[in-house]
Amino acid sequence: MKTYVFQVDVVKETDGRFAATCPALPGCATWGHTQEEALRNIREAVEAYVEDLVRAGEPVPGAKEIIQAPAVSVVTA
Repeated sequence: MKTYVFQVDVVKETDGRFAATCPALPGCATWGHTQEEALRNIREAVEAYVEDLVRAGEPVPGAKEIIQAPAVSVVTA
């Protein structure tokens, strides 16, 4: 089991929505009505993106850390 850690960017748009992207994974982007929703959605998008890369035997670009054990990540404001 490997844990990949990616930085994501969440920005409030002029229409009030929150846009979320993962710069390390080209095209990996989503949005939400709240910052929390955008973060949940980008987590799901990154997970699907990485699963597709692994299934295809492709390298996973831009991960900040690769931990070869189960892990959790904690984000604080």
